[in-house]
Amino acid sequence: MKALISVDMEGVSGIVHSSETNPERYDYQRGRELMTAEANAVIAGVLDAEPTADVLVADAHGTFRNLLPEQLDRRARLVRGKPRALNMLAGLDEETDAALFVGYHVRAGEGPGVLAHTMNGEILDVRVTGRAQDEDVRITGHTPGDGAQVTAHAPGDGAQVTAHTPGDGAQVTAHTPGDGAQVTAHTPGGGVQLTAHAPGEDVRTTGRSLGEIGLNAAMAGHLGVPVVLLSGDDEACAEAAALIPEAVTVPVKEALGMAAAVTLHPEEARDRLRRAAADAVSRRTEIPPLALTGPLHVEVDLASPHTIDLATLVPGVSRTAGARTVAFTAPDYGTAYRLILLLAQLATIRPA
Repeated sequence: MKALISVDMEGVSGIVHSSETNPERYDYQRGRELMTAEANAVIAGVLDAEPTADVLVADAHGTFRNLLPEQLDRRARLVRGKPRALNMLAGLDEETDAALFVGYHVRAGEGPGVLAHTMNGEILDVRVTGRAQDEDVRITGHTPGDGAQVTAHAPGDGAQVTAHTPGDGAQVTAHTPGDGAQVTAHTPGGGVQLTAHAPGEDVRTTGRSLGEIGLNAAMAGHLGVPVVLLSGDDEACAEAAALIPEAVTVPVKEALGMAAAVTLHPEEARDRLRRAAADAVSRRTEIPPLALTGPLHVEVDLASPHTIDLATLVPGVSRTAGARTVAFTAPDYGTAYRLILLLAQLATIRPA
């Protein structure tokens, strides 16, 4: 059995401020120790359930050089440094049986969430829309307040389906597992099926907003790997549960704002993480991967006009009618993920 543990920092118990996550700030060393200790708790939990497991730990915060190698459980191998393939998921492949996300945070624009952001301060939002390739069927709407309502639209013939119609064999079904929604549009005649998970109430006609949780979970899903566990503040856990209802979530603090939380004692958090990791790995076959099928239309909102100018130099990326948005179409999620990572990197370039 092979497991990848991706460890970020903002969602670790006890951490609430950038002084604890930024290498240039005074409290960073303590933050590193807290991060490493939570990684060790999850490693121990995985090995409690699967004593012979191959465990890789991907340092997934900032420089990717935060976890203290000499303090990490020696039974695991550490993936450290950047740049590298798959970014926060380095080490993940089709042979991986389970991914575990530790210390993760809520996406930009959501809150209250401790140190909420998406990749860096320049990425304001990422929206992903999927289609069924043959019939061009789309999920175009969801209203959680009054129950799930969905429209499946086939542009080729102008057909619109909003309910079950036995005569022509078209059917739209919806149900809400937990706080999220899963919607399936199915046309038996054409044999086309499209499934989408709605994260909370934030699915729009232009696509599904995803932060690091969703973007990384979908990349794991592209490789057929389920995300079986996520820890962070309560808002991050809710975001994960809406995307992957079957996954185990461990809230180690209750977010009060961007830099405030009610947090568990670090030792209590680690005890919970160890137990949860063992449980999650034991149930890995019951947790489906988050799969987003292509082709995919992606829109990225960027904070800086300079970044938008740079982004349009990338083949296939174009500026949309909005002043801050660029868009592209990708044949599959692996391609989309890599382009999103490139846009995030371009956002770090400052004007000369």
